[in-house]
Amino acid sequence: MKRQLGWMVAALVLLVTWPTAASAQSSDLWPNFSMPWTSKLWTLTIGANVGGLPAFEGIKGDQLNAAPIFSLGPAGGSAERFHGPLDSSGIALFDYEGFSAGPAINSIKSRKADSFSELNGLGDVKSAIELGGFAQYFPTDWFRIRSEVLRGVRGETGVTANFSADFLVPVSPRLTLSGGPRYTLESTAATAPYFSVSQVQSVASGLPVFDAKGGSHSVGAGAQIRYQFDPKWEVHAYLEYDRLLGDAAASPLVTLRGSPNQLSFGLGASYSFDFRLP
Repeated sequence: MKRQLGWMVAALVLLVTWPTAASAQSSDLWPNFSMPWTSKLWTLTIGANVGGLPAFEGIKGDQLNAAPIFSLGPAGGSAERFHGPLDSSGIALFDYEGFSAGPAINSIKSRKADSFSELNGLGDVKSAIELGGFAQYFPTDWFRIRSEVLRGVRGETGVTANFSADFLVPVSPRLTLSGGPRYTLESTAATAPYFSVSQVQSVASGLPVFDAKGGSHSVGAGAQIRYQFDPKWEVHAYLEYDRLLGDAAASPLVTLRGSPNQLSFGLGASYSFDFRLP
């Protein structure tokens, strides 16, 4: 599983960096290349999304939730062009010719068995922090591909790789529609805490024993509408659909008490401002 994740990440990095490198070499731009932290002007974007999403993966229905928006990168860089509703918080430490990359962080809230009847007998799962990095590339102004590779701490300690693509359609100078496919790959350590059923849990819950393994985790699509009041303020609405795959979809928690179809939606607002480093 680790080898599969490694090859997919390596392939994506090659995909997004090769066109950039080739363009730079053919046009003699490489000698003028500089890293973003040499820039004195940075753009910080902060905000929040509020909406409905599954209380935990595999459950039917949604509950109200709020999530922060945080993005930092050099002013005028590609990281400013578009922010997807599911993007992890990140800092673009590398930004050049439409390609940006840097550290990323995401959080997963705890899963309390006594809060949902579907979880009776399955025990709690601690909250998790996922740490890793992101890479994204704009081959054109109207298309973005992005990947995130994150490793969990506490609640789950596995590796999760998220892949997405978004087509950007400007309806007017201030209004933009966007959308595209999603795909997630997880290691066993990231999947098992949420979808496995141990012998003890089987007796307590009435569900059959199930040993969940990693692999293809979900596939789906998302769409967003964004309105910019000015270069600093924007509001957006989004809709995301994912269908669980592999052992996540085959888990008794999903087949007997939940659903592989996962829907999230919401509204959000963000504020961007520039600041100078000393």
